[in-house]
Amino acid sequence: MTQLSSPTNRNQALRIALAGMITLSVAMGIGRFAFTPLLPMMLHDHSIDLNGGGWLATANYIGYFLGAMLCAFWRGLPQTSTIRVGLIATVLLTLGMGLLDGQSVWLLLRLLSGIASALVFVYSSGWCLHRLAQLQQPALGGIIFCGPGLGIMLTGLSSSAMVAGQWQAMHAWLAFGALAAALTALAWPSYRRSMPTITASTSETKTATATLEKVIRRPEVGWQVLAYGLAGFGYIITATFLPVIARQALPGSNWPDFFWPLFGLCVALGALSATRLPVHVDQRLLLAACYVLQAIGVTISTLLPNEVGFALGSVLLGLPFTAITLFAMREARRLRSDNSAGLMGLMTAAYGVGQIVGPPLATRLVRANGSFTLSLSIAACALLTGAALYVWLAKRTQ
Repeated sequence: MTQLSSPTNRNQALRIALAGMITLSVAMGIGRFAFTPLLPMMLHDHSIDLNGGGWLATANYIGYFLGAMLCAFWRGLPQTSTIRVGLIATVLLTLGMGLLDGQSVWLLLRLLSGIASALVFVYSSGWCLHRLAQLQQPALGGIIFCGPGLGIMLTGLSSSAMVAGQWQAMHAWLAFGALAAALTALAWPSYRRSMPTITASTSETKTATATLEKVIRRPEVGWQVLAYGLAGFGYIITATFLPVIARQALPGSNWPDFFWPLFGLCVALGALSATRLPVHVDQRLLLAACYVLQAIGVTISTLLPNEVGFALGSVLLGLPFTAITLFAMREARRLRSDNSAGLMGLMTAAYGVGQIVGPPLATRLVRANGSFTLSLSIAACALLTGAALYVWLAKRTQ
């Protein structure tokens, strides 16, 4: 097949990257993380208590784990069809949180929303990164991973306005469902089945196949899965309870409503900054550095429980957030070449296990000692362990 011209490559790659960004803003920024800024509203409405909120978060993370396992072991619909189904499900399930009532129903909705989020994340990021590699524009991958941050920032700022307007949580869920539908409509046309491809030569294909046969048996795969799973546990307590923690530490302050949008803004900025780093740099060392930054971000609010501490914590937790995902998915492609969807699914499943453990542990420790400090310290230790693992892997294979 004739190779596409460079300007055509660039324009098509940019459209794909933007579609991926919008897709992840729906699946992650709304489908998963809209719950975080809405949790204080739900607590204020007395529709749930903190323990119930923790279980709703856990249900979503269990769903995320199940969805990731489906990605790893199940081959059903084509990738683009799966992405579209997942987007529709995210819209309907978000609307359902506002239309339906009762914690049992909400648990089911959050579980299903987690499944949809994982399916959309794994298949859309994998599909978009593969297309960008075909179009010889892999550096644009960072744009895709701005999506969660932009979605988090948008829902966070909207939630602040809703709180000021004394909205009920059910109306906020409906508004976010409508927003998810509008964004889905923007991304929808990009996921067509027939897309122009760039083919490699026969010698290139043989070389790639030989390389794949070597790397597929690497024991490094298992360590990568474990290290990525530690990141899931390390960030999730803060990402689930940040507005609640900030309100407890700063009673009467207006700042707690802005820490979550600040986190989202930094998620997007971090993803964009990651595109400026050379692709050939060892991604494992980049991951280690990101883990250390997040560990500092998780603990700094316990050392400085004021506006400055929470702002710095939001920045340091957010900047590496989707950069970690980008670097990890690149590692999956390095280890499994173009057959990386299964490994991406396993890594995402490990990440999901970490997320499942975090919220129940935090709520249990809060009931025991009235503070999030111990659970946040444990989370920071998990991140530092993951950083050490990546450094060890990098040195081991030099």
